[in-house]
Amino acid sequence: MSEPSRPMKPGHQGLKHVSHAFVYTVRGLDAAWRNESAFRQECVLALLLLPCAFLLGESLAQTALLVAVLVLVLITELLNSAIEAVVDRISTEHSELSGQAKDMGSAAVALSLLLVPLTWGLVAAQRFLAG
Repeated sequence: MSEPSRPMKPGHQGLKHVSHAFVYTVRGLDAAWRNESAFRQECVLALLLLPCAFLLGESLAQTALLVAVLVLVLITELLNSAIEAVVDRISTEHSELSGQAKDMGSAAVALSLLLVPLTWGLVAAQRFLAG
């Protein structure tokens, strides 16, 4: 027996939906840039490293991997900032669960940041040490 179909969420469809989604994306990026110093720092780092990815990568797959870990850091920072905003919106009072949520978001950012030197180091080692 198949699941009953869910009614579509009310709102825009087609190109109108895509254009609205784009506006929300730009608003989210703008809010992160204006309000989150860590996001600004990670954007600057990503922009500085981006050209290096094209120089360091010996294949399209390596270049894509180098770029992907940079983008992953930005995605993780955006999600962490969203978690913090929602937790702060719910209550500014100390709560163990709120603290855990913020700590886990922070841990996710830290792990994504650790992937950058690991990935870049392995690609560099393969390029310069393998022979």
